[in-house]
Amino acid sequence: MSDTILQAAALVADPYVLWVCFGAAIFGIFVGAMPGLTATMATALLVPITFFMEPVPAIGAIVTATAMAIFAGDIPGAMLRIPGTPASAAYTEEAYRLSRKGLLGQTLGVNLVFSVAGGLVGVAILIVAAPVLAEIALNFSSFEYFWLAGLGLTCAIFIAQSDALKGFTALLIGLAIATIGIDPTAGHPRFTFGSVEMLQGISFIPAMIGLFALSELLRGVVTIDQVGEMLQQQVGNIFRGIGQVWRRYWRNFVRGSMIGTGIGALPGAGADIAAWISFAVSKRFSKEPEKFGTGHIEGIVDSTSANNAAVGSAWIPALVFGIPGDSITAIVIGVLYMKNMNPGPAVFLQNPQLIYAVFIIFILANLMMLPIGWAAIKLARQILRTPRNILVPLILLFCIVGSYAMTNSVYGIIIMLVLGVFGWILEENGFPVGPIILGMVLGELFEQSFMTSMIKADGSLLGFFSRPIAAALGVITLSLWAFMLTRSLWKRERA
Repeated sequence: MSDTILQAAALVADPYVLWVCFGAAIFGIFVGAMPGLTATMATALLVPITFFMEPVPAIGAIVTATAMAIFAGDIPGAMLRIPGTPASAAYTEEAYRLSRKGLLGQTLGVNLVFSVAGGLVGVAILIVAAPVLAEIALNFSSFEYFWLAGLGLTCAIFIAQSDALKGFTALLIGLAIATIGIDPTAGHPRFTFGSVEMLQGISFIPAMIGLFALSELLRGVVTIDQVGEMLQQQVGNIFRGIGQVWRRYWRNFVRGSMIGTGIGALPGAGADIAAWISFAVSKRFSKEPEKFGTGHIEGIVDSTSANNAAVGSAWIPALVFGIPGDSITAIVIGVLYMKNMNPGPAVFLQNPQLIYAVFIIFILANLMMLPIGWAAIKLARQILRTPRNILVPLILLFCIVGSYAMTNSVYGIIIMLVLGVFGWILEENGFPVGPIILGMVLGELFEQSFMTSMIKADGSLLGFFSRPIAAALGVITLSLWAFMLTRSLWKRERA
């Protein structure tokens, strides 16, 4: 074992590998901070370059760029209420409101420090418990995924700031949007109105850009002359007060990291779902739930720890069983095959030094995030010195480019524009847009797992409780629904 680790360390210590990782880190920071350019896109853009690399630098570039992009999505979220990546969408509103209170420096400092710490926890679990967690994830069937998706959708009620009914309505809107396109079971077009473009459904990234970014521009909150001045005064030392936050919310960090690790190890879940669920759990068990939605650091600690922990744990099923944990590891599996590192249990026997090299690069990437992330925050601050009549068109331009890039057509821009106006109307009337995004993220998984399960169970609802894990998840989900309904009726009775 020690010889293998030394061989892996020697592979990573190669100056060429270190330079590749550094370059990928800068690239990942840039992509993650640009609205619409996701961590998945960063990975996809790196694949052609990895054709000409050896296995270790090739995988190292992807690992480093992914870790940096997930964190970098927090920067525009806190500064301009525009999530850079879907994994940041869960707590963008919270981070932005904190910044408006004059706590931009502390918000970004918490994002950075807890991203690094959460990422290291995910890597530690990846190294120590990969076979165990992957085996549990492998046992999940459509029944378990249905309850998991149902549990995730329940988060919409928790993340609704004040009115649970409006949060539920927004969730139904998101689920309705998710049904547009091809029926995943029957293969029949739905709600396409004869449009060929709509057969592919509503692309998530343009929708997210429209609901968050364009609606914010329409609202006129991003008045750069005022907001920029306020934020410039408050960035300062981003590490000031981190010790106090750590002492108060270390349990939230542990809980968020564990949730992110567990969800990341589930095939198809990913960092964005981990962030949503962790944020909802944080609000549910908080001693100050009324502060959520007004700018509260507690939910950010949970979520930013969760989405970064999920980055490492998503590699667990990918490396051990060849099952992608998310869209990024789906690309990685192709790269592994291309480099003759066929994923599966045998890879730990045939090329153990390469696997341990990947583990070391994961640790290195998270440690590099601290200085590079600090520099990125300082540089991003300069954007706010740009005059409003220049910055707002630039933000809109990035939104248009990001929307177009996801569909390679004007269709993505149309989605952004329509949902941007729609989101602005909803928020003006008190409806949160967060549950809409959650419904779009989980809608396809919820529907597909339900239809598949009904076919398996021959139409019997008892089939959803026929497996031990599914039964446990079902009881938890139904108990949560019953609790929320009872609490709502009790509050109405008291009123």
